[in-house]
Amino acid sequence: MLKLEEVHTYYGNSHILQGLSFSVSEGKCTALLGRNGAGKTTTIHSIAGLTPPRKGKIYFEETKIDSAPPYRIARLGIGLVPQGRRIFPSLTVKENLTMPAREPRKQTRDKKWTLDEIYELFPALKEREHNMGNQLSGGQQQMLAIGRALMTNPHFLLMDEPSEGLAPVIIEQVGDIIRMLKENGLSILLVEQNLFLACSVADEVLVMNKGQIVWQGSPQELLANEEIQHRYLGV
Repeated sequence: MLKLEEVHTYYGNSHILQGLSFSVSEGKCTALLGRNGAGKTTTIHSIAGLTPPRKGKIYFEETKIDSAPPYRIARLGIGLVPQGRRIFPSLTVKENLTMPAREPRKQTRDKKWTLDEIYELFPALKEREHNMGNQLSGGQQQMLAIGRALMTNPHFLLMDEPSEGLAPVIIEQVGDIIRMLKENGLSILLVEQNLFLACSVADEVLVMNKGQIVWQGSPQELLANEEIQHRYLGV
């Protein structure tokens, strides 16, 4: 479904992604792990068109997207839950959700997300639908960021550090939501610092270091490999 081939991305003269290659299968959740500065968020930005690669190719459902602008990539069916939530603080909860709403693409078997569906998934957002975005707790803002992405009715979801700064009980809820989305057929690329959350929801795990994939395997294999955890994840 998503494929990166020898992707090189820069910030100015800084060479961040150095020949990055991997793929994500349809209906699967792939977790991308690594220390701060490994290039994980740059990978998300390269896929979403926010920081286009200088070299290499990115394909989504066989469509080449590495030179496409972000709005075209979004319209193809790629949703983004950005690091730091990035909700609109001066809009209400309801406005944050309805502003990006789109009908699903034709001939899709994915679940159709509506405002009522989002409120059913996140009852706290329904209770606060008239509150401004900056009046929510961190956990509520994260739920709003996820709900906003789902309102675009994506076929593929990019999630960048969804557990960042959240209490353990909220992290558990995020894990439950990711599992539910996967069960509904949504393909997911999950960037995470939380090893145990990532391994509890992912079908495959990629470990990244200095802009390259240095290890790939199942969650069970990673949890059993203390050397890789210590060398590349600081566990």
